[in-house]
Amino acid sequence: MKRWLVLGGSGFVGRALCEQMVDAHGGGGARLIVPTRRRAHAQHLLPLPTVDVVEASLHDEKALMRLLPGCDGVVNLIAILHGSKAEFEHAHVGLPQRLAAACVRAGVRRVVHVSALGVPDDPALAPSNYLRTKAAGELALRSAGLDLTVLRPSVIFGEHDRFLNLFARLQAVFPLMPLAGGDARFQPVWVGDVAKALVRCLEDPRTVGQTYECAGPQVYTLKELVAMAGWFSGHERPIVPIPLWAGRLQAMVMAVMPGEPLMSQDNLDSMQVPNVATGRWPGLQALGVTPTPVTSIAPSYLRDQHAGGELLNDWRSRAGR
Repeated sequence: MKRWLVLGGSGFVGRALCEQMVDAHGGGGARLIVPTRRRAHAQHLLPLPTVDVVEASLHDEKALMRLLPGCDGVVNLIAILHGSKAEFEHAHVGLPQRLAAACVRAGVRRVVHVSALGVPDDPALAPSNYLRTKAAGELALRSAGLDLTVLRPSVIFGEHDRFLNLFARLQAVFPLMPLAGGDARFQPVWVGDVAKALVRCLEDPRTVGQTYECAGPQVYTLKELVAMAGWFSGHERPIVPIPLWAGRLQAMVMAVMPGEPLMSQDNLDSMQVPNVATGRWPGLQALGVTPTPVTSIAPSYLRDQHAGGELLNDWRSRAGR
């Protein structure tokens, strides 16, 4: 039985990957080791028969060295969308560096790494901390001489996403949607398709050394996706375009609100680069995956899930009120 260490396995993409692996192997053939800081964060994985949840800090190299022996490879799904420059460095560069060093020491060569569309070859050319550190993380793994496969997805949608769900929740509360960067382009990809692609990479040694662009079948502007989230959830609101400088002020306000920021200045910087497939690398079809349209999945989980006041109640609870 193959053993795969899945970093970030309790998150949005990790959950889909674990479920796909269990479905693909019928409870046998592959065992997934999912480390998490708190076991309670991975309660949804505990019923899966071939998934082992263990408490460990991924930023501790000694912990990585304890987890790696006996594993056939590693999947790295760790990523953040918001944070300081140091926090981006910690998650996107420091962890891949430690992972690469630990893999070399443990003799584990196989690594599948999830990066992002829009990542430049030279980190210095990236307009945002997110893209710059993603590029640097890729380089850290490539330079270690590992059997590496890199997946670069566009924005990922699905039942538990923080993208379409966010805009649906906002439109359930507010009478209109002020939006900066509405012309930014995305090619949203379903989390189930990304999970299928990861499974294929783990099972097919011919994917070693390859980079794959994971994108859906259609390109949308941010404005179109926001309107879609409102329409599918039953809370369509007028979208009011605002200039970039106003969007930055809006992001500054959102950054100090309780809980995870809804939008940051770094997000706006990232949107300067089209989040669409470039054609330089093979896509999902090369892995035998037919991209799923957002319109065939999103309505099923957005409608009737975003009652008015939900977002405000969430903010109040986070603020202790």
